[in-house]
Amino acid sequence: QIQLVESGGGSVQSGGSLRLSCASSGYSYQLYCMAWFRQTPDNGREGVAAIDAEGTEFYTDAAKGRFTVSRDKTSGTLYLLMNDVKVEDTATYFCTVRPGRCGNVYQATLPNLYVVWGQGTQVTVSS
Repeated sequence: QIQLVESGGGSVQSGGSLRLSCASSGYSYQLYCMAWFRQTPDNGREGVAAIDAEGTEFYTDAAKGRFTVSRDKTSGTLYLLMNDVKVEDTATYFCTVRPGRCGNVYQATLPNLYVVWGQGTQVTVSS
């Protein structure tokens, strides 16, 4: 059974930094795509960034240039380093994983392609 546990969320001022972690276990895909999504009460689940087993990174426009996705293959932990955060980054952040390559950024950040999700970690950015 796949388990995903996010952590690292919190309150931060605009312009600051935060690093989210996602501990993963229960799968052994040779090829996989791990991704970060975020969600607010008024919006659906929005893709942020993804990384595949070969280390290729994918970013949506919301994250490009400010966020960095990475993965520790030994521990299976997925990270999201958020720099220069903005008020509009306020959301609950979720991690997820699916078998196969990410493909392109659209495929990597399409929520309907993922089945298993963590419980989320809240990020609140104040001005």
